[in-house]
Amino acid sequence: MDKKYKVLVVDDATFMTKAISDLLESDPEIEVIGVARNGLEGLKKIKELHPDVITLDIDMPVMDGLQAIRHIMIEAPVPIVVLSSLFSDGSITFEALRLGVVDFVAKPSGAISSDIHVAKQQIVDRIKLATAVNFQNIRRVRVRKNGASQTLPSASGSLRSLVVIGTSLTGPNSFIRLMTRLEGGLPAAAVILLEISPKILPAFIEKFNEFASWKIAMAEDGAVIEQGVCYIQSNLLAVTVDFTEYGDPCFRIGDPTEHPLDTLFVSAAEAFREKTVGVLLTGYGDDGSEGFAAIQKQGGRTIAQSVDSCVYPNLTDSAIKRNRVDMVVEESRLAETISLLIRE
Repeated sequence: MDKKYKVLVVDDATFMTKAISDLLESDPEIEVIGVARNGLEGLKKIKELHPDVITLDIDMPVMDGLQAIRHIMIEAPVPIVVLSSLFSDGSITFEALRLGVVDFVAKPSGAISSDIHVAKQQIVDRIKLATAVNFQNIRRVRVRKNGASQTLPSASGSLRSLVVIGTSLTGPNSFIRLMTRLEGGLPAAAVILLEISPKILPAFIEKFNEFASWKIAMAEDGAVIEQGVCYIQSNLLAVTVDFTEYGDPCFRIGDPTEHPLDTLFVSAAEAFREKTVGVLLTGYGDDGSEGFAAIQKQGGRTIAQSVDSCVYPNLTDSAIKRNRVDMVVEESRLAETISLLIRE
């Protein structure tokens, strides 16, 4: 290709800026057009150099990564891929994803990752995908801590429906928006597969619980599915819905599969039948369409976020074109629509 993806690397460690630059430029389609040592310098260079995407560290002097994200999204919007060692801090991972970064990639071995090459393909793929976002649909999510609507599950909670949600890159931002709007106390549970590193997930979940009206938990092998809980797992693993020896619905976690959303959706449809609600959010690829067909076959309902409101339209567009979607809904109305279907 003649046109290369132009990247600005922002990291305060000289070793890391060189390592990341060398890693990226080993791909013939990527050109590193500059480096910056902190967020303030990065903001200035974005305005000067107009990169297609930036990589951004979090722990930097003068202006750290989170401050930089807030300024960049307002003053000089550009897709951001975070490369950071601070993935164990829930407030940082949650905040970065809430603010609308394309992805949060954990440095393999800390702030000075001499083995950054281990994550080479993931970083290169993220850079290329980041340039294809519908940027006008990336928005920070406004959240309120421990809102009055928060309703946690009780032992006597009635579980009648299961909401299964699928997404991929940029999904955490849309998912945060959905789960901070979806009313608590519904007779349902939810489960979502996110394109997010398993390293980041525990801290992300811990912080998310401060804002969601549902309890947020990890989907773990053998865990019984409870009313009022939204379970999260990485799409790097296969998640299926099964039953315990006592007949309670539970999760089974398996090895990676090529179509994790289809795998989850099909198993949910078999377990909850007409009480299954399938939801596809923004994302790339075509995973989920066959799972939606299984939900429809069992009498469940399927919802797709409208293509026009997606950061990546591929997931929902593919399902819509295959006639696997019962309802196409704008992002702002997803929570309301899911509530209505659960109450039917």
